[in-house]
Amino acid sequence: MDLGITGKTAFVSASTSGLGLAVARALAAEGARVAITGRRRELAEQIAESLPGAVAIGADLLAPGAIASAVDQAEERLGPIDIAVLNGPGPRPSTAAELSSEELAIAFDRLVRPQHDLISRVLPGMRQRRWGRVLAVGSSGIVAPLPNLASSNAGRAALANYLKTLAAEVAADGVTVNLLLPGRIATDRVAELDADAASRRGISVDEVQHESREGIPARRYGTPEEFGAAAAFLCSAPASYITGVALRCDGGLVRNL
Repeated sequence: MDLGITGKTAFVSASTSGLGLAVARALAAEGARVAITGRRRELAEQIAESLPGAVAIGADLLAPGAIASAVDQAEERLGPIDIAVLNGPGPRPSTAAELSSEELAIAFDRLVRPQHDLISRVLPGMRQRRWGRVLAVGSSGIVAPLPNLASSNAGRAALANYLKTLAAEVAADGVTVNLLLPGRIATDRVAELDADAASRRGISVDEVQHESREGIPARRYGTPEEFGAAAAFLCSAPASYITGVALRCDGGLVRNL
C-alpha cells in the first residue's frame, strides 16, 4: 500500500528513543521528511544521519518557548509541517491516594501543555493547506486506568479529551486527529516500569515480565517496529477518513472494545 506521505514533513516530538524513534523511523521509511527532536542533540544528529531526508533539532520541548523555536527550525529546513506526532516522557509512578496537587500540575505540564503548544503552532497551516495529521502517542490508561500511574492516567485522559474535541472541529479541513495507545511495548520506559514494579513487590524483573506476558492474549510484549507501522498508517493518506480515534496497539491487553 502506498501511504501517500512521500515528501510530507513530519515533526516527531521526543524522537531520539522509544516509541518516538520508532514512529520517526517508520515515517522516514515511507518517504516523509522527519524532524528528529530531543534533548540529546548529538544523538538526534546520529539518528537523522541514518534516515533519508531527516534533520536533527536539539531541544527540551518542555522548556518555555522551545516548541516555537523547534517548529521554526524544522519548517525552515524541511518546509511546512504536515504531520505532528505528539510524544513525551510521562510523570513518575504514583498512587491516586498519594498524588499531590504539585504532581498533578507536573502531569499537566508534561502531557498536555507542550502538546497543545505544538498543535497551536502547526494547525493553522494544515487547515489552510487542507491536509494534516495530528497523532498523539497515548496510553491504554485512558481506556483502563493503570495501577500506580495515577498522574499519567489523569494527564493523558485530559489530552485525549482535548484531542477528541479538536478532531471534530478540524475534520472538514482535511486534518485528522488520532491517538495511538501502546500496551506493553518493549521500550526503555516499559523496562523502567517493570523494574519499579519488581522493587515495590520484592520480586525479580523476570517474574514481573512473565506475569505481564501471561496477561496479554498475544503472550508477548510488542515491538517498537509494530507500533511505528501502526502510527505511519494513521498518518497516511489512505487513513484520511479515520479521525477522533484512540487505536490500541496492545496485543489484546485491554479486553473491552
